Amino acid sequence: MQNNVAVQVEEMLESPQVAGMVAAIVAPAAEKGRPDFVDDEHLEFLDTLRESGVTNMFGAGPYLQEEFGLTRRQASDVLLYWMRTFGEADR
Repeated sequence: MQNNVAVQVEEMLESPQVAGMVAAIVAPAAEKGRPDFVDDEHLEFLDTLRESGVTNMFGAGPYLQEEFGLTRRQASDVLLYWMRTFGEADR
């Protein structure tokens, strides 16, 4: 039974409809580029926080707020940008 479900999920993920929905969600975020208030210092802080293992990176927002005095929204935007560009040389 589980194999059938796995096959169905795999087929669904490969469907043009799902691919279109994913593209509609991901593309606008990628087109936004780097928010004006995101500094290299924010990204380096998040790299260091990740390496420390202190928190799961989905919980990094409050660390950004405390360290840099960002609003919750700003911290979320910084974190989302960091996640989208993680591993890229030119971010």
